[in-house]
Amino acid sequence: MSHVETETAGQPECWRRAEETAADRRAALPARGERIAVVGCGTSYYMAQACAALREESGQGESDAYAASEFPFGRTYDRVVALTRSGTTTEVLDLLTRLRGSTRTVAVTADPLTPVMGAADEVVVLDYADERSVVQTRFATTALTLFRAHLGLHTEQAVRDAETALAGPLPEGLLEATQFSFLGRGWTVGLANEAALKMKEASLSWTESYPAMEYRHGPISIATAGTATWMFGPAPEGLAEQVRATGARWVESDLDPLADLVRVQRLAIARATARGLDPDLPRHLTRSVVLDGTDAA
Repeated sequence: MSHVETETAGQPECWRRAEETAADRRAALPARGERIAVVGCGTSYYMAQACAALREESGQGESDAYAASEFPFGRTYDRVVALTRSGTTTEVLDLLTRLRGSTRTVAVTADPLTPVMGAADEVVVLDYADERSVVQTRFATTALTLFRAHLGLHTEQAVRDAETALAGPLPEGLLEATQFSFLGRGWTVGLANEAALKMKEASLSWTESYPAMEYRHGPISIATAGTATWMFGPAPEGLAEQVRATGARWVESDLDPLADLVRVQRLAIARATARGLDPDLPRHLTRSVVLDGTDAA
């Protein structure tokens, strides 16, 4: 069994522990009413999108999300939250260094023995969600669960749904699909973006992602027999019927959207295996991007 398979399967327990961590480290996480930005790179950036949207949708304060390399230093925030599994990503460390002394910062990481421990004002360590695979699964979803719990939006049902997502069969016909479009609304746009990235990384699949209402504005033109369109959360009225009319496969679920992402992780692993790829070691990628000529292991 690959590392990523083991790590994917361990998510329900990590989510339960994240709820405990959220309670224990409440003071380190954004307070209601603060104006915040959440930053990250790659998968962590897409989780940042979901975190920010969830917080603002729930009325707990203005919340933006940025790729760490694109942070707008002309804007003022009460707190900046950085998501970094490795704790070594160059863009995140550079950002935290520039903000020191001017903006309160907190980092969420999996590795307490890395430079981020000294770069951020406060650190929340999810070492129980660390991973050996290059491909992120449980750290990403556990970091998002930490924020859902902190916002009062996490439920035990989400954990049970993750267990269902791990145990149930995958939708038929997706191993052979030629293209995938992942759609979301609000906070699940970040999940759609992450689903597309996961399929690209692990299985070299052709994927795209969009806000669900934007899918009609051009991207639906690629939908046809052999492609699949996967919706996270409730779909806009009439969209499922419109996609099915193209001949494409429509995929949706009653599971919690974060648990539905677990199904995509499983699909990415299954497609990688079917194609003879190693899902732990995507081509051209390493666990952390360190822009000094070396990559952290």
